Amino acid sequence: VDSVIMPPSQTITDIVVESADMGDDSEFTVLLAAVAEAGLADALAGEGPFTVFAPTDEAFAAALEALGLTAEELLASDDLAGILTYHVVAGKLMAADVLAAVESGNGTAVVETVNGATVEVTVEDGMVMLNGVATVAATDLEAGNGVVHVIDAVILPPSQ
Repeated sequence: VDSVIMPPSQTITDIVVESADMGDDSEFTVLLAAVAEAGLADALAGEGPFTVFAPTDEAFAAALEALGLTAEELLASDDLAGILTYHVVAGKLMAADVLAAVESGNGTAVVETVNGATVEVTVEDGMVMLNGVATVAATDLEAGNGVVHVIDAVILPPSQ
């Protein structure tokens, strides 16, 4: 054998699309539509590495209800790219890395997102939390250009 042909590496976008087929009831149709609408699909399929905290459709439904918005209004929002990039960290942070950072930070780790604002990571009752509102439901969905962690709430960047 002269060479080995490897399958193309999956991107973060591929992982999010395929995770709905994993049997854990996670659906990401709103996230995928928002990423496309904000023009971020190419970036998330790019070289990276990135860590993406991916809210499920249930998380978006709860956020939309709390904000008094429809999905269409969210997709048309000027804040859409800022909200989405608040869910992305430059670099590949596996669950073990996040837990180690929380431990070394005496119970809190602060990570900077791609949009420039920070997210506070804590562990409460054995669950990893983002800003005290989103629970990490599934971890370490590895892609060739990073990693995806599924969360149960949409986190909103601080007001400017």
